Amino acid sequence: MISVIVVNWNRREMLRGCLESLARQEGADFEIVVVDNGSSDGSAEMVEKEFGGNVTEKVRLIRNSENRGFCAANNQGIRAARGEFIALLNNDAQAEPHWLRALGAVLEGRPRAGMAASKILCWEDPSRIDKAGHLIFLDGQNRGRGTGQLDHGQYDRVEEVLWPDGCAAMYRRTMLEEIGGFDEDFFAYADDAELGLRARIAGWECWYAPEARVKHHRGATLGVDSSIRLQLIERNRVLLVVKLFPWSLLWLNGGFLLARVIAGAWAAYRGRGETSLYPGLGSKLKIAAALLRGHLRAWLLLPKMLRKRRQLRRIRRLSPRQVTKLLLQYRISLRELNTMVAPSRVKL
Repeated sequence: MISVIVVNWNRREMLRGCLESLARQEGADFEIVVVDNGSSDGSAEMVEKEFGGNVTEKVRLIRNSENRGFCAANNQGIRAARGEFIALLNNDAQAEPHWLRALGAVLEGRPRAGMAASKILCWEDPSRIDKAGHLIFLDGQNRGRGTGQLDHGQYDRVEEVLWPDGCAAMYRRTMLEEIGGFDEDFFAYADDAELGLRARIAGWECWYAPEARVKHHRGATLGVDSSIRLQLIERNRVLLVVKLFPWSLLWLNGGFLLARVIAGAWAAYRGRGETSLYPGLGSKLKIAAALLRGHLRAWLLLPKMLRKRRQLRRIRRLSPRQVTKLLLQYRISLRELNTMVAPSRVKL
């Protein structure tokens, strides 16, 4: 059986559409666990009234009194889940009817396949790709593979990828029991990258299922222009590197970061890249301030991340050299990094 976990915070109408898409799933035995993070918009009441809440066996509802974050809420759902496979679906995403069946199919018969990635399309323009697995720059900044590209079948092959996007993913329970769930210090953003890379270090594989399609409202939780979102992304990039990167790459991180910042500024000057979506000097200063705050908050957690780094020894199967080779295999170039922009309007 598959357990589908949907974490929600104040997105009642999107949550309704998400659950309706799950109700249309075909060819899979599954349950749904909704974890509501203290919503004030009637989301939990809607689930109980329209989808059974904790009354039926099909949909169960966990109600938190406060927003515990994406990581903690997913861990709650994982603990409550009864399935052999754990699927995650964002409340701002809707799955096509064969989504669960396609994800499960790529894990079957591959005993070291602990993760499955979906083909995620942009809600605003479903002819464009949001993510088809992940790529990473060597400073720890990760990007969806194919982000912003027109979907003309270039990602229609079952293949191994680096890790899945947590918006729409499947994990093998035995893998999660071995390596642990989401790192709750991340709260939200890059949490799927941390879990995915930790799993790869432990010797697990991730396979991409092109038939597992979902449509995703990009940046719906906090908004693509949210300063809090930018802070979390930058903070968690630093935490990811400190916790999981080989020392050889960690010592070079400042250089990779500087190269990315310079390349991003040059791309913005030419009207390209994500930074170009933030028009005017004031908006760019807002980005800089958010990134600086993210760095400062990351430094406060560095001692804790270094302790967690040492604890990885118990699950490690890949040597530091093998991890470096893996990151190089799935790296994204600066050129690609500054041309991959999902079709979303940024409003400041």
